[in-house]
Amino acid sequence: MPLIPEEPQIHESAQGPRATAGGRSAPTPRPVPGPRPAAPARPGRPGPIRPMPAQRTPREPAKPGPSVSASTPQIQLIPASAEGALDAAEEAVDLLLESGRAPGDVLVITTGEPHPWAAHELSFGEAAYWAQHDAGDDVFYADASAASRAAARPVVVVAVNGGADATVAATLPLALSRSGALLIVCGDPKQINSVLGAGV
Repeated sequence: MPLIPEEPQIHESAQGPRATAGGRSAPTPRPVPGPRPAAPARPGRPGPIRPMPAQRTPREPAKPGPSVSASTPQIQLIPASAEGALDAAEEAVDLLLESGRAPGDVLVITTGEPHPWAAHELSFGEAAYWAQHDAGDDVFYADASAASRAAARPVVVVAVNGGADATVAATLPLALSRSGALLIVCGDPKQINSVLGAGV
């Protein structure tokens, strides 16, 4: 039977509820999201294709990274008496570790009495003591007399806790040469400056 012209045709895309076989209303079909055309670039936001970051990324680490940190470590002076230098060094190490620095990145050098850890570990023999140094997985404590044997580490902390001026004078340049990024010196600023002959 032909359709009567007065009867409206209902298309699938028409909005509104549809009747189903059971007499219930079916939900209105919603358009399915598909791929959208690329949005135009907005100010301050990268567009879909931006070659600049890809070109910039390899260049940045190559130039300033190793050359700056390897050749010019930052120097920090923490004023302390000879009696308090070791405690100041311990606090500096604690702060370094709390800030995320790995224990193996830190070397501590004393100019006077050895650090208690070093004295304890040396009681088991030099071979075991230096084996811990070579493992490089923990903070290493060395006396100024043995500091020349220690390998470079990113951070070197010097506790000027006594010792002759000649010992301090020899230890500070050595510590600077062993530090890759940061040298922290804990001691009397007047003594340190007079030994170095210049301000730290």
